[in-house]
Amino acid sequence: MNEVIETLQSHRSIRSYTDQPVSDKQLDEIIESVQASPNWINGQQYTIIAVKDKARKKQLAELCGNQKHIEEAPVFLIFCADYYRTAIASEMEGTPLNITNDIDSLIVGATDVGIALGTAVVAAESMGLGTVAIGGIRRQSGEVIDMLELPEYVIPVSGLCIGHPDEDVDQKPRLPKEAVYHEERYKHDLKPLLEKYNDTYKQYLQERTSNNRIGTWTGFVSTFFSKPYYLGIDEMLNRQKFPGGKQTPEQ
Repeated sequence: MNEVIETLQSHRSIRSYTDQPVSDKQLDEIIESVQASPNWINGQQYTIIAVKDKARKKQLAELCGNQKHIEEAPVFLIFCADYYRTAIASEMEGTPLNITNDIDSLIVGATDVGIALGTAVVAAESMGLGTVAIGGIRRQSGEVIDMLELPEYVIPVSGLCIGHPDEDVDQKPRLPKEAVYHEERYKHDLKPLLEKYNDTYKQYLQERTSNNRIGTWTGFVSTFFSKPYYLGIDEMLNRQKFPGGKQTPEQ
């Protein structure tokens, strides 16, 4: 196993950090690694905003649902899907920008962000830094947009805490490979695999070193996705001229 594979397979979400800062050199190398990552048509439909100011990190921690690790991490990165540069390019070239009417634009932007985020995680962890992704950046997206002064055609998708780990956490067990990797065609009979994974996941929750509890994976995800988790996403998409928001009737 080479060092890259070892880093990838050793990932853990870190939510406690020392006071040691992330150096400018480390942050530059993380961003440069992200810029080298794959993206759709070389459109690079993402932007990363770094927040280091303590007061601003505290404000973002509150907007994300009072997640203290955002405030405590030396660097908090916000990954945005971004078509603002594309809008400028369209203006420069005198061509129409039609992303509002094309739902695939939302998929492309989210995919570019996902690849960028994953690359940043691997780059940071290869230096011995710890990370945790923050979906809560969408909890109060309107306030985040105002705080970061995001223009139209830019939406916050995910955050990422980066810092020097101050904890040694257990690694969460993942689904069986057969549940996520298929050959030639999709295999529909997944219930036995999920039942088996429930047993593994339940044991992990009961035996882990902190926040141990009783539960199953199917119980958690089914409850989580039983209703919209973050309200106002439709309004955010409409406000930022992204596809996917609810259409208001014409007056």
